[in-house]
Amino acid sequence: MSLESDIKSIVESVGLSLYDAIITSEHGETIYRVSIKDKENKGVSMEKCVNVTHLISPLLDVTPPVSGDYRLEVGSPGIERKLTKLDNFVNSIGEKVSILAKGKEKFRGVLVDVKGEDLYLQPEDEEVIVVPLSNVVKASTYFEW
Repeated sequence: MSLESDIKSIVESVGLSLYDAIITSEHGETIYRVSIKDKENKGVSMEKCVNVTHLISPLLDVTPPVSGDYRLEVGSPGIERKLTKLDNFVNSIGEKVSILAKGKEKFRGVLVDVKGEDLYLQPEDEEVIVVPLSNVVKASTYFEW
């Protein structure tokens, strides 16, 4: 099993789902960022984040995500979040998304479905369009305030 699948199992054991696990660098510091979601999209409390941190820390002591020093962050991906892999899109069906495709083409609308590697997007007052995941350069959810 991979580290991410082990973390996913731990997160799911407490009734949550793993949104993403990434290694990033900010201000010269390496961060292993684990994003978790409530399975019913009710939000994730600080208490749940702390609990997951305590559960996965021993695993990371044995199988560190990077060599050298790093900081573990466990949190919610937020209401506006990057969509980087197929599972992110599947978990965002019904939400408003913004997509930058190859050729600088931009799309905004409600993600209505994901079939195979195709994203079905419903722009406001337009027909559903299909955007192949392979054409996506950058994507994120957005919230209209």
